[in-house]
Amino acid sequence: MIVLGIILLVVGFVTGIAILWTIGIVLAVLGVIFWILGSLGHAVFGRRHYW
Repeated sequence: MIVLGIILLVVGFVTGIAILWTIGIVLAVLGVIFWILGSLGHAVFGRRHYW
């Protein structure tokens, strides 16, 4: 999810499409939050680990 968010950020920045930029930011932030929660041992969406 983090990688997809970064890809969308880059594509949105290069092409100037604002919706890709916004979706990329949201996906990257959610990916980082889920990664932190998973590394702390909290279950994320019923999964013990989230990569």
